[in-house]
Amino acid sequence: MPGKIETRLAELGVTLPDAPAPAANYVPFVRVGDLVFVSGQIPAGPDGLITGKLGADMDVAGGAAAARACCIALLAQLKAACGDLDRLVRVVKLTGFVNSTPDFTEQPKVINGASDFLVEALGDAGRHSRSAVSAAALPLGVAVEIEAIFQVA
Repeated sequence: MPGKIETRLAELGVTLPDAPAPAANYVPFVRVGDLVFVSGQIPAGPDGLITGKLGADMDVAGGAAAARACCIALLAQLKAACGDLDRLVRVVKLTGFVNSTPDFTEQPKVINGASDFLVEALGDAGRHSRSAVSAAALPLGVAVEIEAIFQVA
């Protein structure tokens, strides 16, 4: 039987995928005490990876949708780390990387796709500190990569 968080996700039309496997020599998450550090997650949709460069071939709305997809993968990793999303106390921090042109300056609006989703899905537990930075390129040409720190019970 799904818990409160997974029920809320279902109300939003979100089904968590299996936690993505690491693509290189690292682990997808590390738990230290009551904190879970989740490695950077890249965006995937029904048609595969969400690729693009903000300021060139992708607009802010597309980037925000990619950031939301990253958060879904982050929550899948959190579930793999602790077994039950209802153990989440709060989202502590997000670090968002935006694949963008040198003159693109709306990285915060792109990462809002992640922040807004977490607050919509988790309420006050989804409010977090955050960084939103530009990157000249990201793995596999994806538009966004986001890592997170969660506090769990």
